Amino acid sequence: MKAVALLEGDFVLRSGRRSRYYFDKYLFECEPGILRRLGAELGRLVPAGTQRLACPELGAVLLGGAVAMETGLPMCIVRKEAKEYGTSKAIEGRLEAGEKICLVEDVLTTGGAALAAAAKVRAAGGEIIGLVGVLDREEGAAENLARAGIPFHPLLRRADIIPS
Repeated sequence: MKAVALLEGDFVLRSGRRSRYYFDKYLFECEPGILRRLGAELGRLVPAGTQRLACPELGAVLLGGAVAMETGLPMCIVRKEAKEYGTSKAIEGRLEAGEKICLVEDVLTTGGAALAAAAKVRAAGGEIIGLVGVLDREEGAAENLARAGIPFHPLLRRADIIPS
């Protein structure tokens, strides 16, 4: 992963923070062999009892598809914003009230995007029982998700890739 997706330089993250490194999710999500392996590894982290996966657009959709294919679980896509045409849905696909949901994410810094997706899933009646992600940048996501009552299961942590 490090050789494929770790970039060094000066980057502004979604959280607004600056970083000397950037983990470019599209460099690993667009490689079939890597995506297949990530689907298998993340699939092993999905909590028992999960009935559906929920994947925030755009970054986690391919990952969610790989995990769905690995586990056989159905998935839905959580939009950043409801589209203004057609069905005007915030969540695409099915999500039934009371279903036990596992969110799938790529790279988490503060967890802001995951928390926004979780709010939409909960508003639709889903019960979030976990979140699996490829990388925890160890900049507050785990703590913020814990405060929101979301068990977080990262495949990798920043320290696994970039030792302090």
